[in-house]
Amino acid sequence: MAGGNHTNSFEFLLWGLSDRPEQQHILFLLFLWMYVITVAGNLLIVLAIGANKHLHTPMYFFLASLSCADILFTTTTVPKALVDIHTKRRSISYAGCLTQLYFFLTFGDMDIFLLATMAYDRFVAICHPLHYTMIMNFQRCIFMVIACWTLTNFVAMTHTFLIFRLSFCFKKTIPDFFCDLGPLMKVSCSDTQVNELVLLFLGGAVILIPFLLILVSYIQIVSAILRVPSTQGRLKAFSTCGSHLSVVALFFGTVIRAYLCPSSSSSNSMVEDTAAVVMYTVVTPLLNPFIYSLRNKDMKGALVRLFRSTLSFLRGQ
Repeated sequence: MAGGNHTNSFEFLLWGLSDRPEQQHILFLLFLWMYVITVAGNLLIVLAIGANKHLHTPMYFFLASLSCADILFTTTTVPKALVDIHTKRRSISYAGCLTQLYFFLTFGDMDIFLLATMAYDRFVAICHPLHYTMIMNFQRCIFMVIACWTLTNFVAMTHTFLIFRLSFCFKKTIPDFFCDLGPLMKVSCSDTQVNELVLLFLGGAVILIPFLLILVSYIQIVSAILRVPSTQGRLKAFSTCGSHLSVVALFFGTVIRAYLCPSSSSSNSMVEDTAAVVMYTVVTPLLNPFIYSLRNKDMKGALVRLFRSTLSFLRGQ
C-alpha cells in the first residue's frame, strides 16, 4: 500500500496495555483514576500559581507551563486507551494515528525542554543570584517557552512527515497502546532506514542534549551550594532543587529506557517496553504535582489558600 494512497478507511490495530481479558477491568479503573488525578493535580498547580501573586516568578511560571504540558501530554494517549479497554475495540484510523503521534511528540518533547529550562532557571538563581532578576526577566521567560514550543513542533512535524511517507500492511498490530514512532516503524512494509536514522540522531539529540544541559547545570549548582558557608543556607538551596531533580530522574530514566535502549520483539520485551512507556506518559505526570507541592512550602501554602477561597466562594453561593 503506497504511502500516498492511504484512505480514511485504513485502520491500525493497537496491542493495548495487556492482552489478558481478566486484567481489562482493573486496568480501566486504574488508568481512569490516574488520569483524573493527573489532570486535577496539574490543574490545581496552575490555578494556585495563577491566583497567588507571590508565585508570579520565573520558577513557578515554568512549573505552570510544565503542568499544562503534562495535562495535554496525558490527554493525548490515556482517553483513547480507556475507550479501547471499555469498548474492546483497539483500532485507530490512519489519520487519527498520525494526529496522535504528532501531539504526543509535541507535548512529550515539551516536557523535556521545559525540564531543561527549569534547570537553567535554578542555575541562574543559585549561581548568579545578584543578576537573577535581570537575566530571567518576563520577556526572556516568555521567549524561552515560545522557543520550546517552536522546537517541539519542528521535531514533531519532522517525524510525522517521515512516517507519512511509509507504507503499511493491512491487519498489522502496533505493539503499543498508542501510536509512537518505534512501534509504527515496526509495522511498516517499506524501508524505514531514513526514519530510523532521523529517530537516532534527532530523537537522541532531543533527549540527550537537554539531559546533558541539566546535568551540567546541576554540577554547577552543587558546586555553588557547597561553597555556601552556613548549613542552613545549603539546605535551603538544595530544597529548591530537590523536587526538580526527582522529576528529572524519573522522567529521563524511563524515556532513555524506552527509546535509547534496544529491545527484542519477544512478548516479555513488549511488556517491559509498555511498562517503561506507561511510566513516563502516565505515572510521571501523575507524580509531578505531588512532588512539587509536597516538597515546596510556597506551593503548599498557595494550595491551602486556593482551597479556602474556593470554599468561601461556594458557601457564599
